[in-house]
Amino acid sequence: MTTFLGMPAAPPPPASSGSHLRGTDSFPHAAARTLTDDQLRRNLAHATTTIRGKRARVVAEVPDWEELRLAGEALKADTMARLPELLEQLEAAVTARGGVVHWARDAEEANRIVVDLAGAALDRHPQAAREVVKVKSMATQETRLNDAFEAAGITAHETDLAELIVQLGHDEGSHILVPAIHRNRREIREIFLREMPDVDELFPEGLTDEPRVLAEAARLRLRRTFLRAKVAISGANFAVAETGTLSVVESEGNGRMCLTLPETLITVMGVEKLVPTWADLEVFLQLLPRSSTGERMNPYTSMWTGVTPGDGPQEFHLVLLDNGRSRVLADPRGRAALHCIRCSACLNVCPVYERTGGHAYGSVYPGPIGAVLSPQLTGVTDDASASLPFASSLCGACFDACPVRIDIPSILVHMRAQAVDAHARDVDHVAERAGMATVAWLFRDPRRLRLAQRLSRLAGLLARLQGHPRHLSWLPGPGRSWTRTRDLPVPRGSFRDWWEKEGRS
Repeated sequence: MTTFLGMPAAPPPPASSGSHLRGTDSFPHAAARTLTDDQLRRNLAHATTTIRGKRARVVAEVPDWEELRLAGEALKADTMARLPELLEQLEAAVTARGGVVHWARDAEEANRIVVDLAGAALDRHPQAAREVVKVKSMATQETRLNDAFEAAGITAHETDLAELIVQLGHDEGSHILVPAIHRNRREIREIFLREMPDVDELFPEGLTDEPRVLAEAARLRLRRTFLRAKVAISGANFAVAETGTLSVVESEGNGRMCLTLPETLITVMGVEKLVPTWADLEVFLQLLPRSSTGERMNPYTSMWTGVTPGDGPQEFHLVLLDNGRSRVLADPRGRAALHCIRCSACLNVCPVYERTGGHAYGSVYPGPIGAVLSPQLTGVTDDASASLPFASSLCGACFDACPVRIDIPSILVHMRAQAVDAHARDVDHVAERAGMATVAWLFRDPRRLRLAQRLSRLAGLLARLQGHPRHLSWLPGPGRSWTRTRDLPVPRGSFRDWWEKEGRS
């Protein structure tokens, strides 16, 4: 008999403080810094424009694309409604095929489980290096697993090319799919020359910044690591509850090397990555590649179920990570953020992300989906998390691009209300409410509004005094909340004035 545990009735604890989900600064302040980096903005504009074009071409080839989006949305909603039941089904299926399932409430617990498992596996090979290879994994970036490995004396090697560039550059990822999107090939060449001591031996004629040459340098470096690795760490794009099958999709094949060569495989997966049945993969394996990389299908789609004697890893562990996801699930209006399949389509169409880059969000999940997912996982308890729902123009492009139809704009508005309520006693918010009450009072009487419009002409004089005839860069009182983060254009005249001059003719 299957036990239905139902939705959480009250918000469970937020994600742990050790997670990579919250920055140290609010979005407006962090964005102000990145906006001064012209090279970063050029790199982002070039990359996102290229990906948008590829995606638009391959999506246009599918006549039933909207029906696929609706199917993906329905499958995810059904999965969230039955998540506890499906997770138990997954655990039973994985265990039946020789795998071991672990449950982690937060990032610290997940890291402790993985480091202990990896350490025990490496202890069986005392002559081997204390190192592991990693498949690209957002879950382990979220938990900062590499830091936990370093503290335990184990070296973690990222094998995804973009993640490798970020790791060698001692940097943070700024995009879900392409973490090094903020780097151009000249910068990548400089990183390789600095961090690869044997690069002169591999390329005696000199390392160029051609993408083919840079990829070859990474391949030669990684090949040696693959052949000696005893333990691999992966994430998972999907997990099938009915069979216990895990899946990773990728473009380079490095992930497949990790999933097949080492003796021990440890997978860390957010609990929301489930699909109920094998047949459901048909929908998502069409939606994901076209939305993420603009490809008709992923070059490498790896699937594994437990262990197979004599073939592949002989020890498999699955760590199911909560870290605030139950909290998101408890919110009927916000839980759709858990539908995300990490395609990054919303990032690539977002005008805010294209100008600020991912570092401004302070979370491993940047862009529109990060602006709704990260503060739900952590709670809007500080400026850093409370500012994220406001990092959007609400243009709606993210909803149009989302392959599973997550209504990100509506969740953003929902989260903004939570952020305002949580900080209702802050001085700035009190001033903002007073300002809005004043505006409402003006709009209730035409005479007051007419007088206010006449007084607004003084803004031109104030702007000239500030040295900017077209906009105000500073306002006192409640207006400071606006001018602190953006300029206020000087009004060229009221609608009444325009109507008097043009509308009657």
